Amino acid sequence: MARVAVLGAGRMGGAVARKVAGAGHDVPLWNRTRATAEAVAEGHERLVVADTAAEAVAGADVVLTMMATGAATCEVLLADDVQGAYADDVVVVVDLGTSGVEAAHRLAEGLSQRGVSFVDAPVSGSVPAVEGGTLLVMAGGPEGAIARAEGVLGAIARRVIRVGDPGAGQVMKLAVNLVLHDLNAALAESLRLAEGAGLAREDAYAVLQESVVGAPYVQYKRGAFLDTTTPVAMTLALVAKDLQLITEQARRTGAPAVVTEQVLRTVQLAVESGFGDRDMADLSRL
Repeated sequence: MARVAVLGAGRMGGAVARKVAGAGHDVPLWNRTRATAEAVAEGHERLVVADTAAEAVAGADVVLTMMATGAATCEVLLADDVQGAYADDVVVVVDLGTSGVEAAHRLAEGLSQRGVSFVDAPVSGSVPAVEGGTLLVMAGGPEGAIARAEGVLGAIARRVIRVGDPGAGQVMKLAVNLVLHDLNAALAESLRLAEGAGLAREDAYAVLQESVVGAPYVQYKRGAFLDTTTPVAMTLALVAKDLQLITEQARRTGAPAVVTEQVLRTVQLAVESGFGDRDMADLSRL
């Protein structure tokens, strides 16, 4: 079994830490807000809260990061004290977050100067997928580094697909999330269209689930669209962050993203209207 440092103890990071520890790995866990990490570690004997990120990565075989933004991930992983704590060519640093292409390139370059292997590995799936070990990992990085990390990633993922060098994983995640966020907005508009004509939301959703558009997302987000007490899985503020990364990448490469640009404007309106901390399904309630 490995020593696996987990940096970031939010909804996804906390679930990853618990799942990896449950697979028998020793997991030092760090979060900017210590109380959040302590809540995740409570009752898990293989989870130990570290005071600093440097303390967490010291002696680790694999470092997993799951932070809200690429800027935060770079700030932590490239800090002088953390850089000095890596076990050089022994450790593999794996970024599971949607950090963006530029952040992935920056991390790969900065860590390589320490002889540290980096894998850009954003995931598709939410907390239930982590708990069920069914995440899809889109990995960008050297084949050898990915292979060294797969023993750990197997605890949370059903499959790891190498899509290229560092940065390629982020591009693929942005491509996946383009469909996801556009679908979420379309689903919200569809429900409002039905409700506007007097149909019950529950009935409309049942038909959508059984129709040709009943994608996995439509199936597992039923609770969030129909019940406002469903726990938040992904906030609209994070959706806005993703859409910003997607549209910036599209402009950079000259790829048309007309629909997604409009979805970004709609989500930004939702955030400005006080919906930022609410679940992405609440776009249907704007």
